Amino acid sequence: MSVEIHKAGGRFEEIGSYARAKRIGPFAYTAGTTAIEPTGKIHAPYDAYAQTKYIFSRTEAFLNEVGAELRHVARVRVYLTDMSHAAGFIKAHGEVFKDIDPVLTAVTAGLTQPGLVVEIDVDAVIHTPDGSIPEN
Repeated sequence: MSVEIHKAGGRFEEIGSYARAKRIGPFAYTAGTTAIEPTGKIHAPYDAYAQTKYIFSRTEAFLNEVGAELRHVARVRVYLTDMSHAAGFIKAHGEVFKDIDPVLTAVTAGLTQPGLVVEIDVDAVIHTPDGSIPEN
């Protein structure tokens, strides 16, 4: 079984010894991702919809680095600073995952900086369109 690791250069990845995405065989996982741009600026402060769209674009890139795609996502976990942000999140989630339908869990959690309202991690299983698992 193959193992692939992708690090995105985040300031805590080396200190904390973690990867942004990891694939083990057909399984791929992403670390919790927020809407912090490469410059360190928060993307669309307090806007759950815009942050969710931004996070999913980053998530897609992280998955691609380890050979997975959004269509492979089986589970999404979202952490919202307040459930009042759920409507913006769910609208964006519906747009990104239309006809993919991963399972979804949402919880309330504190995030690291004011203005961040969404953090997301995903689990994926790399499979063919008919659902079978390809050989590595």
